[in-house]
Amino acid sequence: MRVYLDHNATTPLHPEVLAAMTPYLGERFGNPSSLHAWGQEARQALERARATIARALGVGDKDTIVFTAGGTEADNHALLGVAAAQEKRGRHVIISAVEHHAVLNAAVHLARQGFEVTRLPVDGQGLLNPDEVRRAIRPDTILVSLMHGNNETGVLFPIAAVGRICREHGVIFHTDAVQSFGKLPLDVEALHVDLLSLSGHKLHGPKGIGALYIRRGTKMQPLIHGGTQERSRRAGTENVAGAVGLARATELMLQDQEGAAKRLADLRDRLELGLMAALPGVLRNGHSTERLPHTANLALLGVEAESVILALDLCGVGISSGAACSSGSLEPSHVLAAMGLSRERVEGSVRFSLGRGTTPEEIDHVVEVLPPIVERMRRVHAGPSAVVGART
Repeated sequence: MRVYLDHNATTPLHPEVLAAMTPYLGERFGNPSSLHAWGQEARQALERARATIARALGVGDKDTIVFTAGGTEADNHALLGVAAAQEKRGRHVIISAVEHHAVLNAAVHLARQGFEVTRLPVDGQGLLNPDEVRRAIRPDTILVSLMHGNNETGVLFPIAAVGRICREHGVIFHTDAVQSFGKLPLDVEALHVDLLSLSGHKLHGPKGIGALYIRRGTKMQPLIHGGTQERSRRAGTENVAGAVGLARATELMLQDQEGAAKRLADLRDRLELGLMAALPGVLRNGHSTERLPHTANLALLGVEAESVILALDLCGVGISSGAACSSGSLEPSHVLAAMGLSRERVEGSVRFSLGRGTTPEEIDHVVEVLPPIVERMRRVHAGPSAVVGART
């Protein structure tokens, strides 16, 4: 049995998404900026896709949606675009210590340009206290950027509460919703966000397409310069097939969204409880309830995550140790380290991320094959961390 549990890295393309995209990869090839029939056919498809994404975010104005090449570009556009437009008003930006590298490294770039970046801490469960935001805001603060659902632990931040604080202080607020879009209800008005990033390949859509919601009146500078596409906010001929695919994937994810979330949460809990019952020294990383329904991050004490991942791969099971963009890095997870976990616990932590196609049989298979692997590795290492019930 082959079991894929790395959906936070990427998801398989849904057949209906491929079917929706195919015409725009073939006979409907027009450039949406062209005035002739071929171009206008592509333009209409692009605008329908834009309207679909807007509706999914509770927005009536489709022109608040800017298509990008993915979540990383959307995050970069949010941070760098606001900084460029607002720097005369202030040069202070707030993020958290557990953001995706698309935000972290954009903030590093801003720091090199002379901006001051405050990185807010999280507690041992990965939660962020909104009061930390309130205390960090200064007269020269121009942007707060906090992720909605963490890509490694699944922990959810109190975005609505932070949004209200930012509104009170007149600070632009961006959230990276790449992992939560399509899986949880999102309403930009209820969340009080000015900018929101999302990505297609995290919800059974295509790679190479994402979007950035930009609230009307938010002053931004474009990240990519060239033509007047996307209302002069993102130059370059639009990826029509990608946008159509993103829209169709969104529609499919919104079908029985609540039921799908409950099913995934039940499977996630089944996995966690099954492994904890079968193995001593298994600890959950992150809050037990304030988290995405499809993500489980577990510390397997006494083993190294990389060895577990490779051993499971030989058994036909795909998992990860965290963000896909960090694969090959020898550095421990910055997310788990920011939570104050010990190095041993961090180095033994693996991430299971489920998708809509995950079945109970697949979960039970993982619960069956993983414990012998861990037990064998612990015997080989035979270190103090292999003690039954060890806590770190």
